[in-house]
Amino acid sequence: MKSLLTISSLPLLIAAFLAALLAGCSDPADAVPKSAASAPKAGLPGATEVGVGYVIRAGSTLGFTGSKVTGSHNGGFTNFAGGFRIAEGKLVGSPELKIAMKSVWSDNEKLTGHLLSPDFFDAAQFPVSTFTVTSVEPAGPKHTVTGNLNLHGVTKSISFPADVQVTPEKVTLKAEFAINRRDFNVNFPGKPNDLIRDNVVLRFDILATPGPATAADTLAP
Repeated sequence: MKSLLTISSLPLLIAAFLAALLAGCSDPADAVPKSAASAPKAGLPGATEVGVGYVIRAGSTLGFTGSKVTGSHNGGFTNFAGGFRIAEGKLVGSPELKIAMKSVWSDNEKLTGHLLSPDFFDAAQFPVSTFTVTSVEPAGPKHTVTGNLNLHGVTKSISFPADVQVTPEKVTLKAEFAINRRDFNVNFPGKPNDLIRDNVVLRFDILATPGPATAADTLAP
């Protein structure tokens, strides 16, 4: 009887193993909107000195998830800074976010070192990446944010849906979307039997408040 139960349960065990294997190999970018890169766009209208200035605060987070055939890795950047101005409820001037590429981190120390190399970000040659907002448009319950992303020496326009909340006391932006790394000449393929996927998931959780920037809100030299 024991052997019969063991044999009869074998297909269920195999099915469970295959389900777990497939879940581990799934592409995280399939669960989020994908941004198609295009030629850079013109900036927002309005002088940079009008309206109220907001500074992106150190409590904000900027993360990413990259994946390959056998799994995925989470990471992000610990040092980024920026600001923008709002006049009559609208963004004006040239709102931008600057990212110190050497501040990259990941859930694997060896991978973090590799991300800094010419295979990926080439942080020595391209120490700062910049995202400059060119438009923010209502789109149902959310907004569509469009801007020029300069990454790895390449500038392309990207758009993504975001939850944007604006009050006199603070502005928050939360977004999760994917970009294609090859649009920015980040082309390292990975191992032949463990290829790195092209799409990378980005996560923004931004908090900005009025007032001058503190030392913690600035880009490290």
